[in-house]
Amino acid sequence: MKALVTGGAGFIGSHLVDLLISKDLKVVVVDNFSTGRKSNLDHLADNDQLEIVELDISTDPRLNELATDADYIFHIAALADIVPSVQNPELYYQSNVTGTLKVLQAARLSKNLKKFVYAASSSCYGIPDNYPTNEEAEIRVEYPYALTKRMGEEMVLHWGKLYDLPVITTRFFNVYGPRSRTSGTYGAVFGTFLAQKLAGSPYTVVGDGKQTRDFIFVKDLVSALYKLAGSEIKDEAFNIGSGTPNSVNRLVELLGGEITYIPKRPGEPDCTHANIEKVLAAVDWKPKTSFEQGVQIMLDNIDYWSKAPVWTPETIEKETKPWFEALGK
Repeated sequence: MKALVTGGAGFIGSHLVDLLISKDLKVVVVDNFSTGRKSNLDHLADNDQLEIVELDISTDPRLNELATDADYIFHIAALADIVPSVQNPELYYQSNVTGTLKVLQAARLSKNLKKFVYAASSSCYGIPDNYPTNEEAEIRVEYPYALTKRMGEEMVLHWGKLYDLPVITTRFFNVYGPRSRTSGTYGAVFGTFLAQKLAGSPYTVVGDGKQTRDFIFVKDLVSALYKLAGSEIKDEAFNIGSGTPNSVNRLVELLGGEITYIPKRPGEPDCTHANIEKVLAAVDWKPKTSFEQGVQIMLDNIDYWSKAPVWTPETIEKETKPWFEALGK
């Protein structure tokens, strides 16, 4: 069995690669290393089940050849973060929309495709009316990153029906774990806080810190992707979260340290809470890592963030200014 993983050198992608190889699949990783790190796969350097191909999914025709004998395609590659998507929406469209189109077209060339799994985003819900939020909630994208991920999801579901591709889309909530990104003022709260902890700086907490997030540990998330890929289900969207939100203040309590508060950002929900009843009913899967266990694992691996930028209220204000200007009401 062969799996093609786009963005396989990134945070989530590299953990998925670990799982697939442990299940005795041959894995081909395609990554342009714009955000992914080769070091995320260094521990597999001598594994003959892994092939790494450096290419840009939106422009490189070699993707078609790599997909022709793929049994599974996991499309994880994407540009993330709100602020740069506001500053450069065209780049996000190229990566997240055109890139998804190219991967879908390559998938049509596969002679024995069993499942195409797309990494969508819970950001498509914007600020929902109901919590926990299920897959039938109204789509309310608030910024270009969310829009491009939603457009990719719509293409995946459309291609599945039109070209009879066995597709599934998975809406990620707040994923955390080892190898998570070391930059960004939004979407990577763990990386921001861990770098601040190492530097002895106060944690930059948005608003009053009472906002809650549905944090899911990365190994639990990739386990869900694997289970869904092996199922007979197709043409469906699934929330992937823990189903148990925790507040930012709770995270700070577990990490330990001082706090400095910064203004709340426009378009951010006070709560993300995944209704995961659909995926629980669909496959034999459930989250296994408690928030407390996950935070401890992050602390045990804190040296990873030693070279990450240490954000301050001043640098965050400068970085997020375009966000406030574009989305401020």
